[in-house]
Amino acid sequence: MNRIDGLSLLPGDIGDIETKAVLKKLITAHQALAELKGVANSIPNREILINTLSLQEAKDSSAIENIITTQDDLYRSDSQVQQFVTAAAKEVHNYATALREGFNQLQKTGLLTERQILEIHATIEGNKAGFRKLPGTTLKNDATGEVVYTPPQSYEEIKTLMANLEKFINDDRLCDGDSLTKMAVIHHQFESIHPFYDGNGRTGRIVNVLYLVKQNLLKTPVLYLSRYINQTKTQYYELLQFTRKTRDWEPWVIYMLEGVEKTSLQTVELIEVINVMMLSHKHFIRNELPKVYSQDLLNNLFRHP
Repeated sequence: MNRIDGLSLLPGDIGDIETKAVLKKLITAHQALAELKGVANSIPNREILINTLSLQEAKDSSAIENIITTQDDLYRSDSQVQQFVTAAAKEVHNYATALREGFNQLQKTGLLTERQILEIHATIEGNKAGFRKLPGTTLKNDATGEVVYTPPQSYEEIKTLMANLEKFINDDRLCDGDSLTKMAVIHHQFESIHPFYDGNGRTGRIVNVLYLVKQNLLKTPVLYLSRYINQTKTQYYELLQFTRKTRDWEPWVIYMLEGVEKTSLQTVELIEVINVMMLSHKHFIRNELPKVYSQDLLNNLFRHP
């Protein structure tokens, strides 16, 4: 088995990953995801969903990294004209921009490459530092300061592992596992490589949803796992490390599939509410302000909430 600084090159040791319990969970996760895909397609203009939901995902994803902002600060800021109320609001808007730009690039190429991941990270961080080049990075327990994991240290190792990950993401012949199972593996591998000095978690969570779009499980990038991870943060980090130590993939994959299922159903409800709100606003504007009513006006109200 090829290993680099403790990490297996994929597909590595994941051959028997789809246990009976995983297969059972895959059924309900796919059902929920298929429902989300259908409901998301019911919105006439997908930019409305991308703009509205990506900002919420950016807020939740950034909160995992202790970048905290308010809804008011987010909506008083504007990434298009680079006006931000706070530094935290700017970071959240950068994340949302990275997600949208990553989706646009994926639509053009049908691939999710190392270069695209670097561009996503550069937008999130606002710099082009790229992969780690200096040794010394460790992951510590916030409470105790204890080192819980040491990722690959050399630039050459990181480059080799990321090139391997790129191949695993884009070449379905390497592994005949289910796409949701592979998403869980990809996320674990990326976070274990920990290729950047900062912004690994946020970049990895964007890769999650873009991979689902790439695999045609979604048409629009609207499945955002950050709220689920935020609510189960301790379990998330414990399972990342448990899998690294034991190579027992089942608990991690089931955790991620549970996140897909729960988040899909929550997002279905949210999109249905957006649909109802759009319809009620349409009737109100058309009846009360017929001279200013247009579909473009309605779309813009919801595209820039």
